[in-house]
Amino acid sequence: MTIAPDVVGTRLPSTELTIDPGRLRLFAKAIGETDPVFTDLATARAAGHPSLPVPPTFLFAIELEQPEPFDWLAAIGVDLRRVLHGEQRFEYHSVAHAGDVLTAHPSIADVYTKKGGALEFIVKQTSITRANGENVADLTSVIVVRNPEVAR
Repeated sequence: MTIAPDVVGTRLPSTELTIDPGRLRLFAKAIGETDPVFTDLATARAAGHPSLPVPPTFLFAIELEQPEPFDWLAAIGVDLRRVLHGEQRFEYHSVAHAGDVLTAHPSIADVYTKKGGALEFIVKQTSITRANGENVADLTSVIVVRNPEVAR
C-alpha cells in the first residue's frame, strides 16, 4: 500500500467541543497533573483565569470526539493495524478554559516515505479555534504506517 501524494491538502471533518470542567479535571488526573490550577476553580481564578484552564495536550482529544475518529485514515487506504502515532507537537497562541467552545480544523499537510518505502508518514495539521475564530493552538501529528509490501 502506498499513500497517494494527492491527499496532501485534504481537509478533514471539523469537530466542535464545549470544554467541560469535569472533563478537564479527569484529564488532569489521567496525565498526573498535580497543579490545582487545573482542577480547583478557586485556585484557577486566584491565578488570573476566568475558569479552569485546559491542561497541556488536552486539545489533542477534541478530534477524538467524532464517532469514528480514524475514518480519515481508512478513507485514504491506510490499514489501521499498521499505524503508529509517531509524533505530536503543540503551538499555543492563547489559553483555553472550561466553557470555551473550540473547533478543531484538521488537514493532511504532507506524506512521505523512509526506508525505501517500508515506512510511510502522514503529517496532519490541526488548527484549534474559538467560536469567534480566534486561534487557540496549532497541532501537528505524525502518523507512521508500516508498508508490508516493501521487503526490509
